[in-house]
Amino acid sequence: MEYSPKLAVLVLLALASAMAVTAQNSEQDFVDGHNAARADVGLGEVTWDATVAAFAQDYADQRRGDCQLIHTPDGRPYGENLYGGGGGGTEWTATDAVNSWVSEKQYYDHDSNTCSAPEGESCGHYTQVVWRDSTGIGCARVVCDSGDGVFIICSYNPPGNFPGVSPY
Repeated sequence: MEYSPKLAVLVLLALASAMAVTAQNSEQDFVDGHNAARADVGLGEVTWDATVAAFAQDYADQRRGDCQLIHTPDGRPYGENLYGGGGGGTEWTATDAVNSWVSEKQYYDHDSNTCSAPEGESCGHYTQVVWRDSTGIGCARVVCDSGDGVFIICSYNPPGNFPGVSPY
């Protein structure tokens, strides 16, 4: 095989791109995003929980085939946030997911513990991120079998988002 400088550059760029995406999907990326949002409202930090992460990874692996944002069945032991979906490309990262959930803060009124989100929007992802009693998280990210989407899940222990209860 003949050496091609152009091919070598393309291979290096592809590897660098893959490493950048991987670097933005680490356990620490998930934890840091959650802890920044929690610090913003005076809450303690969450930590990575390997048991919760294994649960999240197992479910993400189940969704890899269809990449539908379907929550785990009722009776699940953890709280849950989902992000991604098919048809969106594979560039979405842990940071994108957490930032999306935290962006719902604009619709949440802590004083009245109400959500004023417009139709199609929610506050529930945000309130799970900042649920004071959730101290352990585990998250997973998989590329969909279609090659054109991702499925991201974060699970929370203990779960939150109980009706009528303020997250913090």
